[in-house]
Amino acid sequence: MTSRRSALSAAILLLVLAGCGAIVDQRIDERARKAAGAYPPEGRFLTIDGRRVHYVQVGSGPDVVLLHGASGNVRDFTLGFAGRLTDRYRVTIFDRPGLGYTDPDPAFTGAFDARAEGPAAQAAFLHRAAEELGVTDEIVLGHSYGGAVAMAWAVEYRPAAAVIVSGATQPWRGGLGPLYTLTGTSLGGATVVPLISAFVPESLVRRAISAVFAPQDPPPGYAQEIGASLVLRAESFRTNAQQVKTLRQHLVDMAPRYPEIDFPVELVHGTADDVVPLEVHSGPLSRQVESARLTSLPGVGHMPHHVDPEAVVAAVDRAAARAGLK
Repeated sequence: MTSRRSALSAAILLLVLAGCGAIVDQRIDERARKAAGAYPPEGRFLTIDGRRVHYVQVGSGPDVVLLHGASGNVRDFTLGFAGRLTDRYRVTIFDRPGLGYTDPDPAFTGAFDARAEGPAAQAAFLHRAAEELGVTDEIVLGHSYGGAVAMAWAVEYRPAAAVIVSGATQPWRGGLGPLYTLTGTSLGGATVVPLISAFVPESLVRRAISAVFAPQDPPPGYAQEIGASLVLRAESFRTNAQQVKTLRQHLVDMAPRYPEIDFPVELVHGTADDVVPLEVHSGPLSRQVESARLTSLPGVGHMPHHVDPEAVVAAVDRAAARAGLK
């Protein structure tokens, strides 16, 4: 009798779990469709090794490549910043692998794979895409995690110049907090990420955006226009978490190569950045690279290209002048 009851209880539990899983999957699919409908691709696509790359290319003049940070997409630059450059530069903005509408590396997909493409692999992939688009003698600009990709681009492909904005470029001490620690693992990717993708409220997303901008406020309409729901898609959320979680070791391997750089590097970093602290990242980088020039922005947080865009534009112009592009 006991064994029959146990078997019946187990069967009921399996049915409940299966039902919950179906609800979660349905919710994930529904939210993904809504995100794609609300925030369709802004640019065009090309294919590299069977993988789609989403890009926006506007303007004319010397080439500038823009690489967004964690949880981002091309909209972080098309919302107000890129237009400040297009009168004198040809600007190419990429969705990084696995984010926005650029495909991730199929070798690193699936809930039970806690690996991800690091900065060097992303730089190699996007550099090939840039070459396909005719980009040459480029200024590569990276923000936050994109700064790590820009530095990998710099050490491997020697662009005309690099501009690093609040860049995560140095190995740091300590962890990343419980969210990235859990969601960047195979277990978290299989269990927690689907629940976040299915049920996290929009109010939490807005609070997360406000925390990234602190101590400043996001520009009016930023939360509505940036397309944050794109990163809440399960595969994108998982990829982003895995990229961030594995970043430190990539920087351990990459940082010793920074002194090889002998072309112009402009660093822009806010002194109030608590996400990627200046003293941990751009400060040491400015001492490692002889050609680097650091612009510190007093009281500015992690988003200078929105809070003080003219300072970032001025850095691009200085890089262009120093590289002989103007």
